[in-house]
Amino acid sequence: MGVLRMHCALPRSKLCTMGIDDYGGGQGPEPEVLVVTTNDVPGYHVREVIGEVFGLTVRSRHVGSQIGAGLKSLVGGELRGLTKTLVQTRNQAMERLVEQARTRGANGVLAFRFDVTEAADVGTEVCAYGTAVVLTRE
Repeated sequence: MGVLRMHCALPRSKLCTMGIDDYGGGQGPEPEVLVVTTNDVPGYHVREVIGEVFGLTVRSRHVGSQIGAGLKSLVGGELRGLTKTLVQTRNQAMERLVEQARTRGANGVLAFRFDVTEAADVGTEVCAYGTAVVLTRE
């Protein structure tokens, strides 16, 4: 796992470390189900459109982390705990989308998007959605 060094809002600009998995996501090389934000994939033909697929998750944070985030917001800077939670939530929603697409026989998802909303003031709802398709190489 890679490590990114970044400046934090700590006294004297001490360095903090966040691993690459703490602040990012996405697919690795040669995924079983290719997920793209575009409406087509260069070098591929859409043989079949299966239809909309989505992955949904709702997450809440425990009271201690909410208090910590509230205190941090008073002085400014990144809320790293919230960033990490949101990344995990988005990745889980995407994994569920990929599983639904695979189960329905797709090997691709086009027009992939995330939708993020507050869920009844108790958590964050993240929905990953797109169009499941069967792709073949041209």
